[in-house]
Amino acid sequence: MVIIKMDSHLHTPMYFFLVNLSCCDIFYSSVMVPKLVQILLTKNKTISFSGCLAQIGLTFFIASSESFILSAMAYDRYSAICNPLFYMMVMSKRFCVFLTCGSCLLGIASSLLNTLPLLRLNFCGPHLIYHYSCEMPELLTLSCTDLFLNKIILFSTLVIVGFGCFFPIVFSYTRIISAILRISSASGKSKAFSTCSSHVIVVSLFFLTGVGRYLSPATGSILEQVISLQYSIVTPLLNPFIYSLKNVEVKIAIKKMWEKKSILY
Repeated sequence: MVIIKMDSHLHTPMYFFLVNLSCCDIFYSSVMVPKLVQILLTKNKTISFSGCLAQIGLTFFIASSESFILSAMAYDRYSAICNPLFYMMVMSKRFCVFLTCGSCLLGIASSLLNTLPLLRLNFCGPHLIYHYSCEMPELLTLSCTDLFLNKIILFSTLVIVGFGCFFPIVFSYTRIISAILRISSASGKSKAFSTCSSHVIVVSLFFLTGVGRYLSPATGSILEQVISLQYSIVTPLLNPFIYSLKNVEVKIAIKKMWEKKSILY
């Protein structure tokens, strides 16, 4: 984020969305990791109901917002590669801000729709969550109230947010790959694939593990916890490395900053 802010060559729509994606990753990890560290250090494995609701609500907000931002990034790459002459006109600063604000508002709506119905639930015990954090599937298994409404809302959210963002991304990259294959020069193909490969990796890690986890029933198995670690901690950790190591422009910006620092010293 600092590199993008300091290098004027990176003040483009693609890196604008990347900054917002980085913000989501920071908040996403901050929802889970502090409580997990507290549990590991103090051995106190309790969490209040309000704290549990806060984790669930923030998780839905950040995950939904990140899904829409990833979809916006796919559209940005589609515009840049398939319609380069109209790219700057289509992806204007105002439109990019609109997409980002829209992603946040839709994330808030997703969070409220799934969190508020949890307030009506009764929990008869035992109040044991076989997981390292509070997530919707684990909490629902503890309730002795009819869960039809909660499950319908959860399923609808997954369909709208998960698949609703994933399929536009697939469509965008199908068109992108088709356009890349029509490029005559090998160097041009290589550059285009390099630009898009990072986004494909992130989308695959995030959507496949996240949506798959919430569509499956909670069993408290170790595999579920490993999958949750993947999309809540590992993926946000890998994103900066994936984008920096796979992106030539970021490497050049880092090199320039390092050279300026050396000259100053």
